[in-house]
Amino acid sequence: MSPSRLPRLISANLGFPRVGGSRELKWALEGFWSGRLDRGELLNRAGALKASRWRLQKETGIDHIPSGDFSLYDHVLDLCLTVGAIPQRFQSLAGGDELDLMFAMARGAETTRGEVAALDMTKWFDTNYHYLVPELSAGQTFDLLSRKPVEEFEEALSLGVETRPVLLGPVSFLRLAKLSAPGFSALSLLDRLLPVYAELLRQLFAAGARWVQIDEPCLAQDAPVEVLEAMENAYAYLRRAAPGGKTLIASYFAGLGPNLQATLMLPVDGLHLDLIRGPQDLDAALELAPDGIMLSLGLVDGRNVWTTDPDPALAVIDRAASKLGPERLMVAPSCSLIHVPVGLDGEGDLEPEIRSWLAFANEKLAEVNLLAAGLSPEGQAAEGLDRLRATAARRRSSVERANPLVEKRMRSISPADLTRLGSSTARRDSARIRLGLSELPTTTIGSFPQGAELRQARSRLRRGQIDQDSYRALIENEVRRVIRFQEEVGLDVLVHGEPERNDMVEYFAEQLDGIATTQGGWVQSYGSRCTKPPIIFGDVSRPLPMTVAWATFAQSLTRKPVKGMLTGPVTILQWSFPRDDVPRSETCFQIALGLRDEVADLEAAGIQIIQIDEPALREAMPLRRSEQAAYLRWAVDSFRLAAGSASEGVLVHTHMCYSEFGDIMDAIAELDADALYIEAARSGMELLKAFAKAGYGNEVGPGLYDIHSPIVPTTEEMKERLRAAAQVIPSDLLWANPDCGLKTRGWAEVEPSLRNLVAAARQVASELRAVPAGPR
Repeated sequence: MSPSRLPRLISANLGFPRVGGSRELKWALEGFWSGRLDRGELLNRAGALKASRWRLQKETGIDHIPSGDFSLYDHVLDLCLTVGAIPQRFQSLAGGDELDLMFAMARGAETTRGEVAALDMTKWFDTNYHYLVPELSAGQTFDLLSRKPVEEFEEALSLGVETRPVLLGPVSFLRLAKLSAPGFSALSLLDRLLPVYAELLRQLFAAGARWVQIDEPCLAQDAPVEVLEAMENAYAYLRRAAPGGKTLIASYFAGLGPNLQATLMLPVDGLHLDLIRGPQDLDAALELAPDGIMLSLGLVDGRNVWTTDPDPALAVIDRAASKLGPERLMVAPSCSLIHVPVGLDGEGDLEPEIRSWLAFANEKLAEVNLLAAGLSPEGQAAEGLDRLRATAARRRSSVERANPLVEKRMRSISPADLTRLGSSTARRDSARIRLGLSELPTTTIGSFPQGAELRQARSRLRRGQIDQDSYRALIENEVRRVIRFQEEVGLDVLVHGEPERNDMVEYFAEQLDGIATTQGGWVQSYGSRCTKPPIIFGDVSRPLPMTVAWATFAQSLTRKPVKGMLTGPVTILQWSFPRDDVPRSETCFQIALGLRDEVADLEAAGIQIIQIDEPALREAMPLRRSEQAAYLRWAVDSFRLAAGSASEGVLVHTHMCYSEFGDIMDAIAELDADALYIEAARSGMELLKAFAKAGYGNEVGPGLYDIHSPIVPTTEEMKERLRAAAQVIPSDLLWANPDCGLKTRGWAEVEPSLRNLVAAARQVASELRAVPAGPR
């Protein structure tokens, strides 16, 4: 077909940020949890936020606008409530208020029967978004307990906005679940789940939905035969049981690869392809697509913030339209836009040239519309495409991206730079004596509560309302408070509490060349927790020490060891928006070189334990097994490069959270970290089994309580967890600590929690003294 005759394609969106441009959802949730807002006001604010999202997308010109993608906490949790996947321990709440049940499952609760632990939380595929893990039993039953997807479709329709409802697909839901006991497959529950999905689809079609988007992101992973068979059975059933509307399967975060042909044969009406992360799928999809199926082309990057270079995207559209015809195509972002900030309004402090390279969610919707009209552009569409072309050209030629000194240093990296001196055993045994560490030594992960006074002072400093000396005095007082408290409680290894840090990644990004930070580029991490990912636009280097002054100040206040606290290179990379013009590995090594200098400076200043946190190590791993070994090689080497400047007299610790470690144990061992702190409280110490099975020989600090819950753990609860840990990890390799930093908690929760933690560690250490350490 000649481009001059090509009509405008359908423009679609897969999902939109929930939190709001000014974090309206965060403030509403935290107001409700604190008692400042009642249930009605929370729902009113949520309704206003949903309405504004729908109207914005309609005004932008998006044809297929999502509904059901909004959540007060997490979309997987919403689906648990919708299909009745409510674990037994929450059943006493199931007959009451749905919000109370939702937040109990998300955050834990105190009931008349005692503490009810929250659902596990882990990373959503290879993103920094956390989802609540469904818990399913062999006898699991499902019922349609909530009409949320239908109600939100009707809510949008009442505002004059026709939407495309979004559901997490049944196979992916089961694949993401945690089983309450071994011996059965989650997919064995599919036949019980499908009638609930069918009823939900019937209600959506009856309400007027013409399309329903069903997300099956598990198709982006290696899929065993039984998964593809489950897909075939599920969608054949849903086609028969719920006629009357059209369904589109969406997968994202990687190409479909070997799953593409089977997916195209499913009895659905449309398939979304992530052509940013899986561009190789296009040719096969065009050849294999059955007559009548529509392809949704994910051509605008939903995971990164760079403007779209229109000509390569238009070339893809041209090829697809020539093969299938424009009537069988949609243009969309590669995935939901939940992973990028809402909009660039308010980012006036960004360097203008760098700002011109960026597109957040609002701008990406405009890009989708431009591409939808792009092969026959007229008027504003033609002008918009020309602006995108000019931006892409300026960015390609910009001198902002390259630093010859960084490039020279990168070329000089040798294998010796990746190797620490001495064995971990020798380093550990020497340090235990030198630092006077007790059995089951106690510590925290790094941050302490940051109350309103600290946040307000940081904001006033930015606005010029207080000077640097006044701000520094406030931070010094907070460090003194944190050190005094830790000494009083009896912790063995202290931290300075990080009161000067706004975020564990952004703090370093502000001090590294080649990285920009935003004023309001907030992205949801989980629930009300948001982060502002930095933007890596060029070669990265460290011009000056970043943490030495505060670490040495804290150490001057105590005779106990104070840890130097760094965020690792993989995590800084993964929790930022990276460059898309160089390999991720190259940027990661550049960051590692900066951290290597910081480690050397911390040691020179007398810091004897340096913690390099890598919570994103597992998260950043590619979804396809064929790509994982190469990633783990450069990720481990980046950590070793950062830590490699430490002498035998320095301990290097690290922290990881909310991950499945079983398939990366070899890589964890290769890090050569002297101690590893992990999240273990929500999982009931189950994660430790992977360490025992692998024969991991370094120290481990399993998190003894869940800092994401407001519940104060008792001494007895933590004693039980420590005893359980000592059953699988030799007790002389154990540390006692929370599972994550304490920044988001209040002092009223932190003080009793840490007192109970220290008491638990001392009592269990006393119990274990008469018992030899377990087998290594």
